[in-house]
Amino acid sequence: MTTKEIREKYIAFFKARGHKEIAPSPLVLENDPTTLFTSSGMQQMIPFLKGEKHPLGTRLVDSQPSLRLQDIEEVGDNRHTTFFEMLGNWSLGDYFKKDQLLWVWEFMTKEIGLDPKRLYVSCFVGNDEVGKDTESYDIWKKIGVDDGHIHFYDAKKNWWSRAGEPSKMPAGEIGGPDSEIFFEFENVSHYPAFGKFCHPNCDCGKFLEIGNSVFMQFMKNEDGTLSELPQKNVDFGGGLERIAAALNNDPDVFKIDIFKSIINKVEKEVGFNYGTDTKKTKSFRIVADHLRASCNLLAEGVLPSNKLQGYVLRRLIRRAMFHFHLLGAGISGSGVSHVAESLRREYTSIDKNWDFVEENLNVEATRFESALKRGLAKLTRAVSDGVKIDGKVAFDLYQNDGFPLELTMEILSQNGMNFSAEEKNLFESEFEKHKENSRSMSAGIFKGGLENKSDETITKLHTATHLLHAALREILGEHVGQKGSHITNERLRFDFSYPQKLTDDEIKKVENLINEKIKEDLPVTFSEMSLDEAIKTGALHFFAEKYGKKVKVYTMGSFSREICGGPHVTHTKDVGGVNIIKQEKIGAGIVRLYASLEGKS
Repeated sequence: MTTKEIREKYIAFFKARGHKEIAPSPLVLENDPTTLFTSSGMQQMIPFLKGEKHPLGTRLVDSQPSLRLQDIEEVGDNRHTTFFEMLGNWSLGDYFKKDQLLWVWEFMTKEIGLDPKRLYVSCFVGNDEVGKDTESYDIWKKIGVDDGHIHFYDAKKNWWSRAGEPSKMPAGEIGGPDSEIFFEFENVSHYPAFGKFCHPNCDCGKFLEIGNSVFMQFMKNEDGTLSELPQKNVDFGGGLERIAAALNNDPDVFKIDIFKSIINKVEKEVGFNYGTDTKKTKSFRIVADHLRASCNLLAEGVLPSNKLQGYVLRRLIRRAMFHFHLLGAGISGSGVSHVAESLRREYTSIDKNWDFVEENLNVEATRFESALKRGLAKLTRAVSDGVKIDGKVAFDLYQNDGFPLELTMEILSQNGMNFSAEEKNLFESEFEKHKENSRSMSAGIFKGGLENKSDETITKLHTATHLLHAALREILGEHVGQKGSHITNERLRFDFSYPQKLTDDEIKKVENLINEKIKEDLPVTFSEMSLDEAIKTGALHFFAEKYGKKVKVYTMGSFSREICGGPHVTHTKDVGGVNIIKQEKIGAGIVRLYASLEGKS
């Protein structure tokens, strides 16, 4: 069964049980500066899990593309990926444990045909604040799951909130006990025997978590206690790629159909097959995962840079290119984009935006080649000068020039120099500090969730991006098109297609036109329609496919008409005024403008 068939069966299964399909969120949430990426299907659901009414009702279903950075260093094994798709269903104060566990079991065993004898489930063992989840246990028993296939775990394993177990939840955070489903792989000889060394929720690889039903029913209070939410919710997440691997009875997720085309392309480029060499197999996986993640980000208009989402994208592309190099294929942009082109068959958004995706992969390849040359020159000079290349020097080369440790070690070996285990440990110590700083930054960014989306400054700046887009097209020509945007509480950043930087006169004309439209106090209205209908009305729709089948079209008088999912003011006068503060040429045919609200620059 293909991943597409699993996805379609899942959506149809829950729609037949009264669920409405909701559009997935884009990977980069529309002008939400509190989080880097959509990392789960529940991110857009937080207000509704807390009690806000969803316009489509209390039973919802979707399939959400997601990106998680905490797994980036684990990519290379047989199951971790940075980009993945999460099948989700929600009950917002409607059905609860009985229906949820029965339905998810029915989907897994009857709808897609997993052997129930190979499935194990887990329940929350309880703590001082929340009792043992005997209700879920009783439901699993009634469904027919054997006692030996039901396991209880503590809050580290069977409690879900964005912050982790209850003690780590900040005030206002919601969470609850969960019940997971695991698949046991057969005939995998190198894993330890079940019951002797491992259990379903261990990390040995014999078992794979394929679904998790979270019973989202608690909120953390200011005094550190938990209280029940006004409504009891269900939040289910099932990894599409992992379910496909279970159906294959192969723990290697990179052998499922959605990776097949890109793995085959890499095999042809390097001249040998996936799985024939352990070290090279890791590189195959990193290339496949990172290019899939990179192309999906590029297809949403994200560009490689040194900050935030752009920094992550740059790292993903360069890491993929380096491992492509380790496989013996060099690091040219044309080779990488030739491999990545196979993803067009799997993802509509990549196919529609392929010219943009390919161009920026090639631009980043050229930059990476230059960075490697700089790092190589530094390393060669240091070696010839007799400088000791220790772990800290190696890390500085990695951090400042993107020069990978593997390549440092290879060059030292060629020069008869040894990079000891002790020095490698020093490198890894520096690297861990770097990772911890990155985690802290990500945690801080994520902490606000989606609750700041209504922030007044963000709303004004987002509305200003529409005015800027329309003004650029009127002053420079209709060939101008949005290539990306990002908003903080201080400014907006807008990337658009144009061959050269704007003149001072052009910038002034654009700024004046924006402020003229603000003073005209145009009404800002929206209507919901299908994507095809929106396009027929003439609405601008760059990267519009990321908003799903149903879209909102925002109109500002007769000046601007654009598909969008972000927050807006009700009249342009509410924006106040806009100053264009800076511009940059950031790539082939791409210009970036920065603007702020009047009085904020």
